[in-house]
Amino acid sequence: MNSALVKKDTFALWKKNLSSFWSIYRQNSMGLIGMVILLIFALMAILGPYLVDITIMTVDGVTQVIHPPTSEYWLGTDDLGKDILAGVIVGSRVSLMVGLAATAISMVIGTVVGIVSGFYGRVVDALLMRFTDVFLVIPWLPLMLVMAALLGPSLGNIIFVIGITSWAGTARIIRSQTLSVKERPYVERARAIGSGDTHIMFYHILPNVFPLIFANTVLVAAVAILSETTLSFLGMGDPTQVTWGMMLHFAFSMGAVSFGAWWWLLPPGICVVLVVLSFTFIGYALDEVLNPKLRRRDQ
Repeated sequence: MNSALVKKDTFALWKKNLSSFWSIYRQNSMGLIGMVILLIFALMAILGPYLVDITIMTVDGVTQVIHPPTSEYWLGTDDLGKDILAGVIVGSRVSLMVGLAATAISMVIGTVVGIVSGFYGRVVDALLMRFTDVFLVIPWLPLMLVMAALLGPSLGNIIFVIGITSWAGTARIIRSQTLSVKERPYVERARAIGSGDTHIMFYHILPNVFPLIFANTVLVAAVAILSETTLSFLGMGDPTQVTWGMMLHFAFSMGAVSFGAWWWLLPPGICVVLVVLSFTFIGYALDEVLNPKLRRRDQ
């Protein structure tokens, strides 16, 4: 009976938190702009590959390589005569998928380490935090480059490399919040009725640190997408997959700057900037939601 009541109260708490979150978030214009931009790219990633094909531009049987934009090919062609607009649309799926999948890995590791470390404290806390410090002090870009070079160029390896190198900051943040939450009265009451450690961490601590996890996820997602673009641009990505980073890599390696082929360079670069900017706007709005001192008040 007590377990059923606890689960019911937990669900009510999650529902109340989400309702309160949205009522405050929708008042932030910057956050709404970021959400709209992100939704547009999400729809492009989901529907785009079904609506466009990467075709090759030819005139009288001759492939038109590095051709400026035309009425039919709005963003021109690359060095193989392929439609760049179609490549940008198709590449959005892989770029976002890699970024979000790496973010999921990073957040799971960081959340588990942070909650366990803060909840148990003492020896467990010391060991986990020293392990976390190792990932914090090692420069992330050289570490990713070395790991990507050792594992080989594939999407799975890129996701693993980004996820395994970007969780440390999250662990530190979640640990700090857990240290505060575990001292609250309802946690003591849960202990008094015989709740186990796993039950307390999942049903009491996790719901109360979830807003912080969600806010940090936005920042990690932006970093993950930039990391994928960076690795692909430096030649560590999967050359068989169309991503914004690989498009930039091939554009620079084939001399797009020398040819003045701005239509090959700018579109994927602008897409990366807009996606990261959307996450930044959302993160700014989340700061106001989670920190009452930052909220705009009516005069």
